[in-house]
Amino acid sequence: MDRHIIFERLHNFRDLGGYPTTDGLTVRWGRLFRSDSLGKLHGRDWERFLELGVEAVIDLRYSWEIDAKGRVPEHPSLAYHHLSIEHRPYDQAALGPDVETGPYLAERYMEVAHDGVGELRRALEVIAGQEGPVAFHCASGKDRTGLLAALVLVLLGVPEEVVVEDFALTGLATDRLLADWRADHPGEEPAWPGYGRAPAEVMRLFLASLAREHGSVRAYAAGLLGADDTVVAALRANLLEPARQNA
Repeated sequence: MDRHIIFERLHNFRDLGGYPTTDGLTVRWGRLFRSDSLGKLHGRDWERFLELGVEAVIDLRYSWEIDAKGRVPEHPSLAYHHLSIEHRPYDQAALGPDVETGPYLAERYMEVAHDGVGELRRALEVIAGQEGPVAFHCASGKDRTGLLAALVLVLLGVPEEVVVEDFALTGLATDRLLADWRADHPGEEPAWPGYGRAPAEVMRLFLASLAREHGSVRAYAAGLLGADDTVVAALRANLLEPARQNA
């Protein structure tokens, strides 16, 4: 089953189902989606999205991003949660070519992990408590979305190397994300070669930093976010199922 779901205007919409855990379970398909901005949904894309049965959307962007680009359309079936997890804005496109992608973004992720404690905790609570499918997104579906996806998958027991591989899948959307940026900035090019890219090194460095500073990702979530065993148990009950046996 392909985890990439094709839309005309969304470039990075993925199902987080199918990933194995270390204790022999599997993340359920069709229950948790990650994406670039759902403010781009309209027309047939909107109809396609509604067909997925999503019942809650978590928008990780700043308020000013929502004002500029819009939010997911309102619908009776959708609960909308605006949880801006990043508190220190920066302009990736304007960075210099000497900035190393992996170390730089890993440092920004660590800032988000410490600044956005309340919002991250609430996002985990929403995902753990929602009976139906949940979609979460930022602007490109790479950094803030990648951070939350990583936290959820690690807490579910998905091996960290698999989490890193999931993060790097955003690289398949890089060309289209760059095309969106160029459409918004006619005649310009991003100054930073790393713009829109998602090398595996970013997530690998971030997870290692969390473990080094807090003992483990699980300890970070429990100690700083308050995502204790009760929250993790709810996440697992909601999102995991026995691994399917091959016929």
